[in-house]
Amino acid sequence: MISQLFLNSLIAGSIYALIAIGFAVIYKTVKFFHFAHGAVYASGAYIAYTFFQILQINFIVSFFLATISAGIIGLGIYQLVYHTLQLKKVPNLIYLLASFGVFIFIQNLIALIYGSQVLIIRSGLGESIYSFLGAAITLTQITIIVISLTTLIALWIFIEKTKLGLALRAVADDSQAAQLVGIDSLRLTQVSFFIGSILAGVAGVLISLDTNLSPTMGLTAIFKGLIACIIGGIGSIPGAVVGGFFLGFVENFGIWYISSIWQDSISFVVLIIFLIFRPRGFFGIIPEKELI
Repeated sequence: MISQLFLNSLIAGSIYALIAIGFAVIYKTVKFFHFAHGAVYASGAYIAYTFFQILQINFIVSFFLATISAGIIGLGIYQLVYHTLQLKKVPNLIYLLASFGVFIFIQNLIALIYGSQVLIIRSGLGESIYSFLGAAITLTQITIIVISLTTLIALWIFIEKTKLGLALRAVADDSQAAQLVGIDSLRLTQVSFFIGSILAGVAGVLISLDTNLSPTMGLTAIFKGLIACIIGGIGSIPGAVVGGFFLGFVENFGIWYISSIWQDSISFVVLIIFLIFRPRGFFGIIPEKELI
């Protein structure tokens, strides 16, 4: 039982970490909550469904096209909505309202195009069950873990070892100082939205392999991603990863003692505990006045 719970926690945590780290990458450059991130997550899953199930394109190609499309959608949201608001120098509350508006619009657009019924992506990986340290795991779940961990490692290498990654970190730390040394803050913000949205797309496609698709799937995703970010520390990319896996383990081990219908409630209890006793999470360094 412990092995199975650990494995389930790893699967859930890897998805939460992908959502949270994409959320954190964007937050670090714009300093407001991009709630439409959940809609980008859902869009990635539905675009993958379109390419793979409807157009019958190879799954690997469909996966790549869906994640790139999610990146383009996220970049489009920034350019059409947030950048326009930035030029008008509106307060952070306006960004929050705008992000909710974009989220609702995309969610309703998905329901209009695909309908409200539950859809399934049949990847063709098969549902053969394997045994690992006494726990049961399917090939689909193995794929989710491998792709999630590979993506997280690749992102870490990009941020820590490349010039573009270093420039992103500089803009995140102080955009005005970065501009003084010749870094194009606008271009780097666009890059952060593109990368963060690709991560949301990856998470959306992966979770759709193991569960069903519904137009409202982005709402749960953004709440879990936000909770993971708060646990790890708003604005901390390593914290987002830790928070995602921490939330995955707490949820799955928590439902060992109580019914699984309380899984989401466990997440919010953890959130409240952190907000009361450690509002900056494990690694947060962002001043409270910026958490608006």
